[in-house]
Amino acid sequence: MNRHPRVAALVLAAGQGTRMNSDLAKVLHTMAGRPLLAHVLSALHALGLGRTLVVIGHQGDRVRAAFADAEVEWVVQSEQRGTGHAVLVAGPALGGFEGTLLVVCGDTPLLRAETLDALLQAHEASRAAVTVLSTRVPDPRGYGRILRGKGDTITAIVEDRDATPEQKAIDEINSGIYAFDYAALTAALSGLTAHNAQGEYYLTDTVRLLLQQGRKTAVLCAPEWRELLGINTVEQLEEAERIYQQLRRNGRGAVR
Repeated sequence: MNRHPRVAALVLAAGQGTRMNSDLAKVLHTMAGRPLLAHVLSALHALGLGRTLVVIGHQGDRVRAAFADAEVEWVVQSEQRGTGHAVLVAGPALGGFEGTLLVVCGDTPLLRAETLDALLQAHEASRAAVTVLSTRVPDPRGYGRILRGKGDTITAIVEDRDATPEQKAIDEINSGIYAFDYAALTAALSGLTAHNAQGEYYLTDTVRLLLQQGRKTAVLCAPEWRELLGINTVEQLEEAERIYQQLRRNGRGAVR
């Protein structure tokens, strides 16, 4: 496992998780006896990163208290206006930062450090402005589809609701995990708008903006789609628990 001292991680953990049928902050729901966020932070810790920042919002004080001993910096997103907005809010805390920003979701408890290490290595090798972590899934409905160019380049991320029938047939999807050249990302963030039905700023739009600026974009496809499962419902949490226990029975232990 490589160490990445010039990389800062930004964990998106501000969501309420309205589909969890609970007022509890989503990242505090537990899998294998630990909060979802704890699994993600464990994977990040193994990478030897320079910094780890966690964006909190709903029940932020409760999340902070649950991780009082964690070596992280907290960023408060008082109003949740999308993933792009979360990164914008983290801007002051990242002032002066030069290097790679690894953006991960706080609700992906099966995520392995080895996969993130592979993403960071691929990003460094490609010299891209952004490297998107993707995977191929049995049922891509509801996910943003990856449109590839030559080799490992990416030309667009098309949301499911905007996809053509041909694009809907694509089974490679966006995981919501990215490695960005932070200077390039900062320039792209200034072009984000919230002109959509949700009134939110989407981080996926930065891929399009970077392409418009002539910057190189890349994609790395993770071989194990189950590892990138995000938790949005009670059913998905139960599925993640089953996968975790199955992996342990098969001798792989914890997925990281």
